[in-house]
Amino acid sequence: MCGIAGCIGTRDKETINRMLDALPHRGPNDRGLHVNGASVFGHTRLSIVDVANGHQPILANGGSQGIISNGEIYNFREIRQKLFSRRSFTTESDSEVILRLYQEKGPECVRELDGMFAFAIFDGDDFMLARDPVGIKPLYYGYHKDNLYFTSELGAMSLAGVGEVHEFPAGHYYTPGEGFVRYYRIPEIEDHLLTDIDETCRLIRETFIKAVRKRLLADPEVPVGSFCSGGLDSSLVAAIAADDIRHLHTFVVGMEDEMGDVSDDVKAARIASDHIGSTHHELLFTESEYYDALSLVIRKLESYDPSLVRCAVPCYFTCKLAADYVTVALTGEGADEVFTGYHYMKHFPFDKLNMEARRCIGNLHNINLQRADRMGMLFSLELRVPFLDVDMIDLGMKIPPRLKIRNHKGARIEKWILRKAFEDTDYLPDEILWRYKVQYTQGAGCESLGEKLAHKEMSEEEFEQIKEENPKATINSREAAYYFKIFRKYHPQDSILGSVGIWTGFDFAEERERVKGTVDGDLKHDHEKHNKKIKKAA
Repeated sequence: MCGIAGCIGTRDKETINRMLDALPHRGPNDRGLHVNGASVFGHTRLSIVDVANGHQPILANGGSQGIISNGEIYNFREIRQKLFSRRSFTTESDSEVILRLYQEKGPECVRELDGMFAFAIFDGDDFMLARDPVGIKPLYYGYHKDNLYFTSELGAMSLAGVGEVHEFPAGHYYTPGEGFVRYYRIPEIEDHLLTDIDETCRLIRETFIKAVRKRLLADPEVPVGSFCSGGLDSSLVAAIAADDIRHLHTFVVGMEDEMGDVSDDVKAARIASDHIGSTHHELLFTESEYYDALSLVIRKLESYDPSLVRCAVPCYFTCKLAADYVTVALTGEGADEVFTGYHYMKHFPFDKLNMEARRCIGNLHNINLQRADRMGMLFSLELRVPFLDVDMIDLGMKIPPRLKIRNHKGARIEKWILRKAFEDTDYLPDEILWRYKVQYTQGAGCESLGEKLAHKEMSEEEFEQIKEENPKATINSREAAYYFKIFRKYHPQDSILGSVGIWTGFDFAEERERVKGTVDGDLKHDHEKHNKKIKKAA
């Protein structure tokens, strides 16, 4: 996992260096800068694959061709093997495989990559930018004096002096000649295809076990662990990983009440970790520690949305704990979207349930994936999300809603078919496998702390004033206003606030209403107006 920054149209090394200075947490192990004509490409590196020789930018053809990349390519060894007889490799890096595949197939190489990534390739005066299918890894761009700047985080982007910041769309690549090309679309809903429960369970087991195992990729000296909150999603990930990693490190956080009773996730995680035999770690944070972390979390999260901030704080503590033991950690993100696990989904008509799941997957890059990326990278910790493997997403769109939400012991339970798929496998005890979903904050015991603090620190009058002074922002509560006030302290530029959109305040209920009944759950990106600017910069 790394940080990237670059500019096209100007040899602005000073700005790119300042942008890299804002990304040391994304790449504490190495740093590189390369000037190619009227362009500059920079990189900060967190070493996970080819620790010794993976310095970036990785160059070819005397330095006129090269790549800077953030992410991991899980099938890089297979691609490398296919190319080995025709291409010379100078490293064992998965990023070099992208460059060599580009030399063979041009920008369409991105269709063969299985992983999470955001990268830039330069090829003489030509270039391409690309982002992974669902936006696990971030990428932003903007213009200053008609020159293109791009980087991994909003905070670094603000140092470029751009008038607006734009999110590079997930599942797209860009070249000056073609403009934005969508190479991946969340599969269409075909939930009439899987009707047999036994067959569906078999496919889920095989696909998910493969998805977890491919994400154990790392050099031998790089430790890999797993979150394990005691809920179905992270516990199942950890259980499968524990099959391949002896003494797998697992992590949970929560709170302790006045009577010494710990929160529900801590209790459940103890059961799960004991069953799978992991080396388990707990962090019990206090109310005071929660409040102390809040400002830093909002600053690094680059959002003030209350639901996102609430979940980001326990995620912050989990990443902080995990970073003491591992460099890579697996998480359960994406299960609720693929298998319709949110409580509100239980009230959806079955004929619209997978449509809602598809829409949610399309929004993840601005919500849970943003949280996971920012909180993990704050501690130079790479988080990997096997439930968002493209094969898992494809399978999810084929599973009928009646198998996702179903009665179990007299009550409707979410993710029924996922639970059923691992029943009688001994991966998890039944009390964890069939544990009802609780919100991250509820399980950690900190659900109402942010709201409590906001009502203590902010009056109703100040809330109304902030709301009135910022009509473009989504501020529907004192809690949102309080977080917005902190957000503006660190991200004061109106141009950035006004153009980034979703991560400056996302109203879930309003968005669900707006897209209700649409066939394509993806939020559409209209980047045509920017194509001319990028071509001019090139």
